[in-house]
Amino acid sequence: MRFLLTSGAAALALAAGSVVPGNPLAPAPQEAQADDGDKTTLTVAVAQSVDSLSPFLAQRLISTSIHRLMYDYLTNYDAKDNQAIPALATEWKPSADKLTWTYTIRSDSKWSDGRKATAEDAAWTFNKMMTDEAAATSNGSFVGNFKKVTAPTPERLVIELKEPQATMAALDVPIVPRHVWEKVGDFSKFNNDQKFPVVGNGPFILTEYKVDSYVKLKANKDFWRGSPKFDEIVFRYYKDQDAAVAALRKGEVSFVAGSPSLTPAQSASLKTAENIKVNDAPGRRFYALATNPGARTKDGTRFGDGHPALLDQRVRQALFMAVDRRTIIDRVFQGHAVEGEGYIPPRFKEYFWTPSAGQKLSYDPAKAAALLDEAGYRKNGAGKRVGKDGKPLDLRILCHATDPNDKAIGKYLQEWWGDLGIGLKVNCLDNVSDPWYAGEYDLAFDGWSVNPDPDFVLSIHTCAALPAKPKESAATDNFICDKQYDELYAKQLAEYDPAKRADLVKQMESRLYDTGYMNVMAYPNAVEAYRTDQIKSITTMPSAAGNIYGQDGYWSWWSAVPAAGASSGSSDEGGSSTGVLIGIGVAVVVLAGGGLLFAMRRRSTAEDRE
Repeated sequence: MRFLLTSGAAALALAAGSVVPGNPLAPAPQEAQADDGDKTTLTVAVAQSVDSLSPFLAQRLISTSIHRLMYDYLTNYDAKDNQAIPALATEWKPSADKLTWTYTIRSDSKWSDGRKATAEDAAWTFNKMMTDEAAATSNGSFVGNFKKVTAPTPERLVIELKEPQATMAALDVPIVPRHVWEKVGDFSKFNNDQKFPVVGNGPFILTEYKVDSYVKLKANKDFWRGSPKFDEIVFRYYKDQDAAVAALRKGEVSFVAGSPSLTPAQSASLKTAENIKVNDAPGRRFYALATNPGARTKDGTRFGDGHPALLDQRVRQALFMAVDRRTIIDRVFQGHAVEGEGYIPPRFKEYFWTPSAGQKLSYDPAKAAALLDEAGYRKNGAGKRVGKDGKPLDLRILCHATDPNDKAIGKYLQEWWGDLGIGLKVNCLDNVSDPWYAGEYDLAFDGWSVNPDPDFVLSIHTCAALPAKPKESAATDNFICDKQYDELYAKQLAEYDPAKRADLVKQMESRLYDTGYMNVMAYPNAVEAYRTDQIKSITTMPSAAGNIYGQDGYWSWWSAVPAAGASSGSSDEGGSSTGVLIGIGVAVVVLAGGGLLFAMRRRSTAEDRE
C-alpha cells in the first residue's frame, strides 16, 4: 500500500527496553561497535518469502522493505512527522500551473560500483515504467499521468504531467542505475537475483540470496546520509511463528513481529521474559474480507469462478452484517486491534472515515437474513439457503496458512454464516496468490499497510489496475472496477488542496463501504518484541506509538545500534549469527513452483507497507 506523506508524531529510539527520544535523520551513532571489533550482523526473522528482487515486479512487504534498503527514492519521509524530506532529490518545485515539476538531484550519491547517481538514472527509471508494461507491474500508478520525463543535466530532473498530480512529493519508486538495467531484456522475467552484489545506492547493498531461505545485505559505507551501524543485515525466513518466537527467547533473533503480529498469548508470555520488551502500537494496516466482484480483464473479459450470488450487493452486505466485529476484536485480537469500518486506519487522522448512523452495517443477523430473503436466497426445510435454481449457497474463503487470525476468524464465520444457512469452506493455503490471480475464489482474507499518502492503496481498486490478460499479474487487489469510484479517484489525484483532497478520499472510502466488495473488520496493532540485551536503540515510526517493522523508509535498520556488550559474528549462508540479531515476522505466503519467482501482490497479512 504505498505512499508516505503526512501523519504526525516523532521518532523514538527503543533503548535497553525504555523509550527515549531519537533523531533518525542524523548519522547513525559511531560509538556502538562490538567489543572485539568483529563484523556485526543484524538478523531479521521474517515470515514472508520474497516474490522478486526486481523493484519493478516486487509487491510483497518483505521485498519492498528490502528495496528501500537497496535503492534511494526521490524523496523520503521524516520519521518524526511523515513530511516529505530530501533523498536522492534535494529539492522539488512545481511550475505555476503545477504541470511541470523540477527536481534537483544530489551530487553526493553514487552507485555501489563507484559510478555517480544522476538525474538520467531517475529519468530512465520513469520512462521505462511509462513504456514497458512489465516494468509498470508494481508502481505503474505513479507514472500513469506522466506526459514526459527528461534529465536536462545530471543534477536536474523534469517531469511533465498530463493533469495535476498531488503525489509528486511522494513518488514511491526505487530509482535504479541505468547502466545496469538498460541491459535487461524481458522485465517480466528478470528477478534481479543472478549477479551479486547487486548495484544500488541505498544504505545497504544486497550481496547474497537463497530462495525461501534468506537475503543478505552489507552496509553501504559510502551512503550519503551516513553508514548504517551494523556491518551486515540478514533477512531469514521463518514459516512457523512459534519457531520465530522460540528463536527470540534463545537470543538467536533479537526482534520478532509475527505474522501479521504476535498473537495475544505470545505477547503476554514475552512480557514476563527476561531481557525482552514487547512493543504494542497502533498499526498502519487494515484487515478485511475481500469479495470476488467477478474477475475481469481491462477489456471486460470475464474469468475465474467466483460465486454469482456475490454479484448482488444485498448478499455482500448481508454477509458483513452477520460478522460480529466486536467479538473478533475481543476474542481473536484480544484488544490488540480497533474495530474496522473505513478503508484508512485511524492512525492517519486526516483520511480516517466512519460511516454515518444510517449507513453503518452493524452486526444484525436478523436484518442480514431479511436481505438474503430479498435477494432470493431463502432457507429450505433443512435450514440451507438456496437460490432460485435450487442450489445451496455454499461459499469458499481464501485463508493464509501462516496467519493464525485467518484461521480463527474463519471458524467464527463458519458459525455465524452457518446460522444464516450459508455453507463456508475455509481454504488455508501457503500460496493464495495463484487462485487469487485466477479469480478462483469467492471471498478472501485481505489486508494492506496504508502509507501516509493513501493514493497507492486507493489505486489498486481502479479499473486501470485490472490485468491485461486473464490470470496475469496486475496492480489490482480484488478486480474491483466501479465508475463512480474511478471518478473520485481521478479527482483526489488532481487536488492539491489538502482538505479538499481528504474529503474526496473519504468519499471513496464511503463508496467502497457501500459496494461491499471490501469489508474492513479490524485495524490490528503492530505487536512486536525485541531483546533489550542485544538492541541498544532502534527508531520507531511514528514516535508516540510507532512500529519498528514495515516503516515508510529505512529508519529502523539504518539507525539500529547494538547494545553494549552484545557479541558479534558473521552469518553462514544467512543462518543465525552469534552476533547482534534482530528478527521480524511478517506474514504470508510461501512461493510455489520450486523456487520460481513471480510478481505477486503483497498479500502479507502482516504489517505491510507498504
